[in-house]
Amino acid sequence: MIAISAARLFDGRNEHEEAMLLIEDGRITAIAADAPPGVPVEELHEDAILVPGFIDLQVNGGGGIMFNDETTAEGLARIAAAHARAGTTAILPTLISSTREHIARAMGAVRAARAAAVPGMLGLHLEGPFLAAARRGIHPLSAITAMTPDDVQMLSAPFSAPLLVTLAPDAVAPEDIAALVRAGIIVFAGHTDASWEQARAGLDAGIRGATHLFNAMSPFQGRAPGMVGAVLDDGRAYAGIIADGHHVHPAALRVALNALGAERLFLVSDAMATAASEATGFTLAGERITLRDGMLTNDAGTLAGAHLTMAAAVRNFVAFTGADWTTAVRMATATPAECLGVEDRGVIAVGARADLVVLDDDLNVLEVWQDGQRL
Repeated sequence: MIAISAARLFDGRNEHEEAMLLIEDGRITAIAADAPPGVPVEELHEDAILVPGFIDLQVNGGGGIMFNDETTAEGLARIAAAHARAGTTAILPTLISSTREHIARAMGAVRAARAAAVPGMLGLHLEGPFLAAARRGIHPLSAITAMTPDDVQMLSAPFSAPLLVTLAPDAVAPEDIAALVRAGIIVFAGHTDASWEQARAGLDAGIRGATHLFNAMSPFQGRAPGMVGAVLDDGRAYAGIIADGHHVHPAALRVALNALGAERLFLVSDAMATAASEATGFTLAGERITLRDGMLTNDAGTLAGAHLTMAAAVRNFVAFTGADWTTAVRMATATPAECLGVEDRGVIAVGARADLVVLDDDLNVLEVWQDGQRL
């Protein structure tokens, strides 16, 4: 058993003063006033802030590699370790649109990583390939395809971990969306040119939220609210959003927060290989992606994911919107955990995993614990 003493603590929803966490076997066993006799105590600096480890539901890569290229348990371990050092202690590795055979490999890689107890493996995010070609962004056109009954059956097979599928409700029928939801799959809308009516039908069929809100989706207009308008108006939907200063204007970040609140809007990195690494570029589906001035693009100038960590996203969100730091941290911890239905992450509570990050007043990461182990 170990103990961590914090003068300031944010549990994912509320701020507290003077807390002592007792940790054993990778989980928080108690929040007490004092540590039991003989238990070593880690005393944090009085100005440090103890928060839950960040949770990222859209991680395409990091540490110099892409999940699309290293679709193995070993590749996942490297990606997860790179993000963990930056404060993200749990990830949903994300496969960018590819073949059905590649999807099967990705599912197998996640199963193997979880069986090997690779730290931070939440499940799998399949971003595509059932998308709208007109809004494909950097996704290869050759991979975009229609959903078939066989696809529904393949995705609905038991997976034993959260599975999030991003699809376009203008490209996938509501009855297929409903079938996926009945199978326990979390369905998000993204890379979609859906009309308001198509978006509403998808949400009513069970779509839980939007992937990188505002980006690669039909925009809000006064007479055609599109996918963006449907999500902001829905009252149920979650949305991930990229706060890197390139994908979404600060005013749009504020609009989304005002519409959805920190209980339904959450931060994602959409991280590519360069995140949490010294890499300055990589290749995706044969296209060279280059990092310039903090932005990843192909040769045509199309945005290609983000060079971002969750810690940077938290800092950016506060700077861009003027929101309180607790709002931004909630959007990186408790809210994505709630969206995914994961109860033992994203919060500091008895029974939760001891995934913890120590921040300074400027929200820089000072220390990280993952499963009770200091990194």
